Amino acid sequence: MPALNKKRNLREYISGYVDGEGSFCVSFSKRSNFLVGWETKPSLSISQKKERAQVLYIIQHMFRCGFIRYDSSDGTLKYEVRSLDDLIDIVIPHFEKYPLLSPKQKDFLSFRKICYLMKKKKHRHVQGLKKIVRIACTMNPSGKRKYSRNDILKTLR
Repeated sequence: MPALNKKRNLREYISGYVDGEGSFCVSFSKRSNFLVGWETKPSLSISQKKERAQVLYIIQHMFRCGFIRYDSSDGTLKYEVRSLDDLIDIVIPHFEKYPLLSPKQKDFLSFRKICYLMKKKKHRHVQGLKKIVRIACTMNPSGKRKYSRNDILKTLR
C-alpha cells in the first residue's frame, strides 16, 4: 500500500469516495426454503476500474472487512461488504461519523434503518419484510431491480 498523506483525513476521503463511486443497496432473491419466501441482502458496493483499484484495497484495509471481486458486466472491480454484522459494526458507524454530502445520504439512512430491522430479525416475518421492501424501494431511484415492490409483496407467505 502506498504511503498515505498524513495531512489528509482518510476516513473523510472514504466517505467522499463512496459518495461518488459507491452505493448502499438492498436486494431481494426468491428462496423457497425461507419462511417468507424471500432473502434480504444488504450491501455496500464501491466500483472502480482495474487500473485505479488501489483505493478499493485501501478502503478494504481501513474497514478490515468485505471482499473485492471482478464484475464482468461492466469490467470493473467491486469492493463489497455484505455481512450484516460488518455493516452494523463497521460500515454504518463510519458513515454516521463521516456523513455523505450528496443526496446519497438519504439512501444511507434508509439502508441503516433496514440493517437495524434485520438485526431484530424483522425480515423473517411478513409485516417486517413489507416494511423493509417499502423502504428499500425508495433507495437508488435510478438503479434497476430484478423484482418490483409488487412482485415481492404479492408473493410473500
